Amino acid sequence: MEHEKAVKEALNALYHHPDDTVRVQADRWLQNFQGTLDAWQVADNLLHDSSSNLETLIFCSQTLRSKVQRDFEELPPGAFQKLRESLTTLLKKFHKGPPKVRTQISIAVAALAVHVPAADWGDSGIVSWLRDEMNMHPEYVPGFLELLTVLPEETFNYKIAARPDRRRQFENELTSQMEAALSILTACLNISELKEQVLEAFASWLRLRHGIPGAVLACHPLVHAALSSLSSDPLSEASVNVISELIHYTASPSSGGISAQTPLIQVIVPQILSLKAHLRDSSKDEEDVKAIGRLFADVGDSYVELIATGSDESMVIVHALLEVTSHPEFDIASMTFNFWHSLQLALTKRDSYSSLGSEASIEAERNRRQHIFRPAYESLVSLVGFRVQYPEDYQGLSYEDLKEFKQTRYAVADVLIDAALILGGDTTLKILYMKLLEANAQTGNNFQEWRPAEAILFCIWAISNYVSVVEAEVMPQVMALLQNLPQQVQLLQTACLLVGAYSKWLNAAPASVSILPSIIRILMSGMGTSEDCAAAAALAFRHICDDCRKNLCGYFEDLFTIYCMAINGGGGYKVSAEDSLNLVEALGMVVTELPLDQARSALEKLCFSVASPLEEAAKEDLDKKHARELTVHIDRFAFLFRYVNHPEAVAAEINKHWAIFRVIFDARPWDMRTMESLCRACKYAVRTSGRYIINTIGEMLAKIQFHYQQHHQPCFLYLSSEVIKIFGSDPSCADYLKNLIETLFAHTTCLMTSIKEVTARPDIADDCFLLASRCLRYCPHLFIPSPIFSPIVDCAVIGMTVQHREACHSILTFLSDVFDLEKSVNEEQFVRIRDSVIIPRGATITRILISSLAGALPSSRLDTVTYTLLALTRTYGLQAVGWAKQSVSLIPRTAVTETEATKFLQGLSDVTNGADVNSLIGHAEELSDVCRRNRTVQELVQAALKPLELNLVAPVS
Repeated sequence: MEHEKAVKEALNALYHHPDDTVRVQADRWLQNFQGTLDAWQVADNLLHDSSSNLETLIFCSQTLRSKVQRDFEELPPGAFQKLRESLTTLLKKFHKGPPKVRTQISIAVAALAVHVPAADWGDSGIVSWLRDEMNMHPEYVPGFLELLTVLPEETFNYKIAARPDRRRQFENELTSQMEAALSILTACLNISELKEQVLEAFASWLRLRHGIPGAVLACHPLVHAALSSLSSDPLSEASVNVISELIHYTASPSSGGISAQTPLIQVIVPQILSLKAHLRDSSKDEEDVKAIGRLFADVGDSYVELIATGSDESMVIVHALLEVTSHPEFDIASMTFNFWHSLQLALTKRDSYSSLGSEASIEAERNRRQHIFRPAYESLVSLVGFRVQYPEDYQGLSYEDLKEFKQTRYAVADVLIDAALILGGDTTLKILYMKLLEANAQTGNNFQEWRPAEAILFCIWAISNYVSVVEAEVMPQVMALLQNLPQQVQLLQTACLLVGAYSKWLNAAPASVSILPSIIRILMSGMGTSEDCAAAAALAFRHICDDCRKNLCGYFEDLFTIYCMAINGGGGYKVSAEDSLNLVEALGMVVTELPLDQARSALEKLCFSVASPLEEAAKEDLDKKHARELTVHIDRFAFLFRYVNHPEAVAAEINKHWAIFRVIFDARPWDMRTMESLCRACKYAVRTSGRYIINTIGEMLAKIQFHYQQHHQPCFLYLSSEVIKIFGSDPSCADYLKNLIETLFAHTTCLMTSIKEVTARPDIADDCFLLASRCLRYCPHLFIPSPIFSPIVDCAVIGMTVQHREACHSILTFLSDVFDLEKSVNEEQFVRIRDSVIIPRGATITRILISSLAGALPSSRLDTVTYTLLALTRTYGLQAVGWAKQSVSLIPRTAVTETEATKFLQGLSDVTNGADVNSLIGHAEELSDVCRRNRTVQELVQAALKPLELNLVAPVS
């Protein structure tokens, strides 16, 4: 009684107290209460109490449903009968509502059925039990119908803490009782007011995809009831759901597939096609039209392989789908977009024709089919193009509306790509160009009404990858038109994007050299219009300099002038610091194409323009500068070193400007943003220059070692990774690198002596173990024999259960690399050292890995953890299986049964006989599901496995 009173008071506070703090406290108390053992009895009592208000009923029904789903194992073995009786009484009590309460009780009964074998419900399981209850108590049929509806839905509800074996049994029990369920629903059809509820229950059972023959369903009363309801006004939502599920059902492999379901398809499809006229009926309710569109889209998506044959019957469906695509409401039209994509794949992919045998037959059939569908895709291009047009009130669009409009444009772009893959890019381009001319003619041939022209240019941009670089009929005219466009922001932005997208065409055009200056002028105009337009222009500039670099080599000075104006804000340019990197990259690509002597001079000029502001800043107090004042320039260095592919020239520049790098390293080692930017620039210098940078590398490594010990910047570790990759096998660098590895790792292992410390420094853990994996690959001769190898393995074991995704992945990958050492380094001395470190820790590592599978890490890491366990087992064979047996034996048998444990261990044993990761992952997933089925079990398993108890030992000498 005290608990019941407390629940009522907490609910009253939650819904009615004026103080937010009190409401939050009440909510927290109620959530905690739901997890207690007392919640079972209290929720049950209050639901049976006639004085309980609606708030109490809703809360208690949710609590009882949650307890049955998640905590059924809390109850003593004999509790099932009493719980079922109580829930049945409640289902009868609330058979007329409130609906929310009735639904929760129904789900609770369904969840109970998932937990309890069919035999406990009587001879034939819950469906037969339900039929008997409905026969004995016809007045409660509405409540029982809701239970019949949710039963199949709960088959795939993973909130229910059932063991995987039991879940599979339940699915089999339901599919075996499907005919009984449908006979109950057929009987209920006679009660006219229950028709919608009956059809919803039918749709739910169809989702089980049980193989009832198509001929049986084709003449089934439930199917005919659904089809007859399609002509009702307003349209029956339940009948639409049934027909939609029937369509999916006929295409499902488990139902026998389309060939086995032909009788049913022949009944369904004509009925749907008869609804085509409603798509254009302006008096029809929009929701009804949407439902009809959904049915057409379902037909297209489910029968696309059949439609792709190009038969006369399939073309009737295609024309109906074009009708849906033409609907003015985008939400309705876009329902067909997936069909057009699937049809394109079916028409173009070789797999669709593999049964034909010879290449000649395949090619002939592919051409025949594509020829049949060309008119449909030509119509499609015309139907979707207008949807990307800016609305008249575009300036007043909210952020969310603008975001939705952009998503619409990209969805249409995908459809245009599908059309281009069928028609060919050049043909699609001609269709769009004719639309552009029509739009221009309608506005007086001067583009004063810019929105239609911008929409077509966007469409032309979308298909750029599919237009031939030798197209000579339309693209020259499009490029000429671009030069006469009005200076409207959105129009100019799209023009800049289009220019960049057709950079390969520009390079191949016979008049490329004469066109490029006018194209560059368009981009310069874009850079001075708005920030968004400048971003598009800078991106286009990069594409053009990439693809037309040979033609632009003679214009470096002009390009450099544009670059300087853009990054300095001269000439009214509005290029942001981030977008200016596109310009740096662009010039870097042109410099790459120059002969070495000219490239040296050009790169020197570019680097000087970048270094000058840094040197000016160094004359002042660098400590007081905002990081952005430095990183904007350092990032430009990084892009030059990355994209100028002249190793000697880049090495000369990093050597020349090392002094300013050194100053920044020493002045701001505490500043993460500046150090990341500086290390990135050094990384690309090392990567591009390779061994040409050997004169600078020693001092660079010295700076990294010194400052890492003081400031622990993760970026020092990833820069070291790049150095290891380039110089790891260079004997002349061995002393440098050995000292680097030992210094960095020794300091890192001191920083991370517990999981708490690893959790506090996930970036360091991530970069540390990425570096460790690099060392295994590129300089095992320096890393494995060193005294730091054993401590870094211990550090990895400490951090295995870190929750940070990237850090965890790096740690597990490093351990996998250690276990798989023979794949990269097959030297016996290294393998012996590895074994001396791993074998004494094998039992601990295995226990932590199994604990990670069982809930110490999120289930999203399952693949990575499983692969690490696989690598360990492959290397140590039956010894690793023995470690796993020790670990699994710690788990109480109430959590994992002997059978479940044996299955998992057998999966590991199979690995020792050559099985791959796919065979193990199924067993790992099953163990994971069992151990995570509810919080109580998960906590019990983790308490038994103790993943944070390490028991690390010294390596065997």
